[in-house]
Amino acid sequence: MGLQVLLQQILFFFGIGFFIANVLVIADLLRFRLRRRSALLVWQGEKPRFYGFSLALGVMLGLLFAFKLFVQHRPLNQLFGETMMFFYYAYAFPLSTRIARGFYDDGIWSDSGFMKWAQISAVSWKEEGAVTLVLISHFRNIARRMTVPGNLYGQARRLLRDKIKAHDIHIGGTGLDLGSRDEADAV
Repeated sequence: MGLQVLLQQILFFFGIGFFIANVLVIADLLRFRLRRRSALLVWQGEKPRFYGFSLALGVMLGLLFAFKLFVQHRPLNQLFGETMMFFYYAYAFPLSTRIARGFYDDGIWSDSGFMKWAQISAVSWKEEGAVTLVLISHFRNIARRMTVPGNLYGQARRLLRDKIKAHDIHIGGTGLDLGSRDEADAV
């Protein structure tokens, strides 16, 4: 097996991984489009730390794709990996940053994805520096975080308290639950 064949196979496997990532981002964008009408309290999230670098990577992958297609005259089936990486960095990733973070009728869109109200078993606030809401899931051992703008902090706390009182969120305490703790106090 030649080196070029090995590199083409590696790029093909990268293409499969980026194809899956592209499908997941597109699914998130479609879910957001359907949910945005039910927004209760939302804001635009901050751009990720290496956002500019990711865009530059998308431009470089576009140039690489054009070079291989028009100068080297490679067939499109050999450019699957580069195509999927280009699509992710040039389109999917920048579009995913436009998803509004915050509270919706059926759940919370955090910095790392959506969580339905019924999935939340614990909430915690981290108030050093930026205000951050930490959400713990009932079903999976995951914690999601969401940076809340300081001017919306009071509204966010009130909204969480209202959702707990409406029994949309069931806070599961640690240790013995003797029924003496009000769930709304967790917020």
